[in-house]
Amino acid sequence: MEKQRKREITEAYKERKTRPGIFRVDCAASGACWVGISRNLDSAQNSVFFQLRIGGHRNKAMQADWATHGEAGFACSELEVLEVKDVSPYILDRLLKERLAHWRGVLGAGSVIG
Repeated sequence: MEKQRKREITEAYKERKTRPGIFRVDCAASGACWVGISRNLDSAQNSVFFQLRIGGHRNKAMQADWATHGEAGFACSELEVLEVKDVSPYILDRLLKERLAHWRGVLGAGSVIG
């Protein structure tokens, strides 16, 4: 690949729009619900499900439900997209954590992280 083309691809990746927010993972069979945060909701499900598939997720209860019920028993959905522009990573992290606490309280859910 040409250096210029590689540079263009790298710049496009850095400039892509991300959608930070809160997501929910449910296990229909067990009735368990977990809530998590992501700086990019478009990749949240893929990230969590990949970790579960390889057996390396940090949340042991979620991993156990995955082992018992399989991928078909799980669903991932967006709860809230944060509309933020030009905020520092520190402020974004703080906002995400505040909204995570809110949604965990509302739903009585565990944390995706465990």
